[in-house]
Amino acid sequence: MTRLGQRVSVEAARLVLPPVQEDGPPIYFGGSSSVGIEIAAESVDKYLTWGEPPAAVAEKIATASVAAARKGRRLTFGIRLHVIVRETNEEAWAAADSLIRHLDDKTIAAAQQVFARMDSVGQQRMAALHGGRRDRLEISPNLWAGVGLVRGGAGTALVGDPPTVAARIAEYRSLGIDTFILSGYPHLEEAYRFAELVFPLLDRVKSPAPAPFVRAAA
Repeated sequence: MTRLGQRVSVEAARLVLPPVQEDGPPIYFGGSSSVGIEIAAESVDKYLTWGEPPAAVAEKIATASVAAARKGRRLTFGIRLHVIVRETNEEAWAAADSLIRHLDDKTIAAAQQVFARMDSVGQQRMAALHGGRRDRLEISPNLWAGVGLVRGGAGTALVGDPPTVAARIAEYRSLGIDTFILSGYPHLEEAYRFAELVFPLLDRVKSPAPAPFVRAAA
């Protein structure tokens, strides 16, 4: 039995269950620091970003693409977002507000202090989007940062009625995003809403990018 941190070298070994893909499974990776982008450029298949405003995502895609090109490689791109979709925009925003209605300023401040001590560039970018303030949560049209007041990691959500959410997805697709990793609160209920309300619209969304792959994330 090996201990944590030990490495074992083997020769002529093979997997009992080989990967389905001939060249192995694709590697997804996210990292907003310059080091993270260089690692992605050299080693991964799909570079992931958290749900930042489109202009910031476009800049990150451009930076990662140039870094990959310098190494003779080409990356594809995905985005990690929460989603809050309802029949109307008013209902969607009410649902977003209800997620944070029990948060008090002390709880938010404590969470933001923890995030401020982290050395993750991605987390710093998430926190900077709203600065811990409730009056700065719509950081881009229909992109809401309320989740990030107290949750580390992916802290933004697409909020709106089905056509609005589909339009925001089309906007990210036009930047080069081809994979969407989505979640919601409660997860199962939001997954059903998204499937029933938004999926039927995606084939009718026109953009230069291929049809998106959408994965639910726990």
